Order: sequence, then C-alpha cells, then structure tokens
Amino acid sequence: MADSRNACADWKFAVSTLGMPGIPVRESAAIAAAHGCAGLELRVHADEEVHLGLSNAAAVREQISEAGLEISALAGYVQVCAPGPGVVDELRALIDLAARLHAPAIRVFPGGTGEDGRAVERIAAVLPDLAAAGVRLLVETHDSHLTAESVLRLVEPFADPARVAVLWDALHPWRAGEPPARTRALLGEYLGYFQLKDAAAGLTPVPPGEGEVPLAECGRLLRPWSGWISLEWERAWHPEIAPIDVPLRAAARWLARWGG
Repeated sequence: MADSRNACADWKFAVSTLGMPGIPVRESAAIAAAHGCAGLELRVHADEEVHLGLSNAAAVREQISEAGLEISALAGYVQVCAPGPGVVDELRALIDLAARLHAPAIRVFPGGTGEDGRAVERIAAVLPDLAAAGVRLLVETHDSHLTAESVLRLVEPFADPARVAVLWDALHPWRAGEPPARTRALLGEYLGYFQLKDAAAGLTPVPPGEGEVPLAECGRLLRPWSGWISLEWERAWHPEIAPIDVPLRAAARWLARWGG
C-alpha cells in the first residue's frame, strides 16, 4: 500500500469523515492511518459522533492521537451568508468545539446570494473568539460562492489569511468555469486548505483521477504550497458509491505523482 505520509514535505494528507458516515471516530482514524494519512477532517453533524455540543472532546482527541493522527479541520455546516438568526452563535459553538478538540481550523459555507456584507459582519463578530482559541476560519468555495473570485469577497476584508482564509474545493470553481490556474492565482496567500475531489457526469463522485476535474493541473499548481490536502468522498450523500478505501488508494497515487 502506498504511504502518502511523506509524499511531500510541505503537504499533509487527511481524509474527511464525510466518506465514512456513521463510522465511529476510533475506526475512522484507524482507516485513515492504514492508508498513510497524517490527519482526519471531522465532519461536525448531528448524525455523527462529532457534533456541536459534544461532551467527550478529550476522548475523541485521544482516539485520534492514538492512531498517530492530527485533526486537520472541523467541517462544519454554518452558512455565513444565509438569512436568519443564530449564525453567530453557531459559529461560536463551532469555534468552541475546535478549541476543545485542538483542531486548527473550522470549515464554513457561504450559503447565500448577494449577502456578502452579512457574512463579513458575522465573521467580524467572532474574530476575538477565533484569536482566543487559536483557530482559523476557512470559507469553502461552495454553493453561492463557487469561485475564488467570489469567495475572496468574504475573506479579504480582514486582511489576515492566518485567521480567515479559503478552503479550495477542487470541484466547484472548475465546474463554475474558473480554471485551476486562475483559482490558485487569485487565492494567493488566502489558500488555507485544499479538498481533493473528482467527479464525472456532473457531480457524481469518482475516485481522484477517474473523473473530469483537472486534478493533474491542481497538483502542479500546489507543489510549491504548504498545507493540508484532504480527500472528500461524499458517501454520506451518495451511499451507492465505493467505500472509502477505494478513493484513498487513488488519492495516494495522486499524492505520489504530484507530491513526490
């Protein structure tokens, strides 16, 4: 089995628990470690062991540490642009969970259209919380803000990429017509995390290298960059696709090709 742990001195490879729905953290960590991962991206969801309000954060930390892994990020579902109350409170709960789990970053979604100012106000409200917890907020290229060009409007006002940055999902900017070279150039120092993902026939997930997303170009562009590369395998939404071992093996081949 290929070991991606040393694929590149400046990359650290993780896998999201989105691809292991309902599987306990201990087992998820063991699967990740068996495939040479250095980290585990934890999906924060009411259906999973890790959720907002989790009471046994120390036990979760220990299970991941015992597998020889780090937590790369918490994948939350807060939508910073979306209408409605309670978003700031949910952000604070996610930051608190990250602090208790010793996670370095939280992922959030845009989740709205034409509401950039609302998102900026909400993120600004939790900047003291982020700083106190030592946590980085990552806005994913997703839903209403698929491209680097659009998502930068939500993070550039803070001029602090060490605290507020972008998670580049390999699929979404490309499917919105933004080539990887432009995405990478626009993000610059605001690139905080990369999700490895491939798809065919629209949004149907396939193992990395088997779909239409230009992952070879992404690999070339990312070689000088340092940070987490995380495999996102959407088995929670597509239970018919292969178990996580299949895309993990494909991801290891991609890492060996571009990270070596």
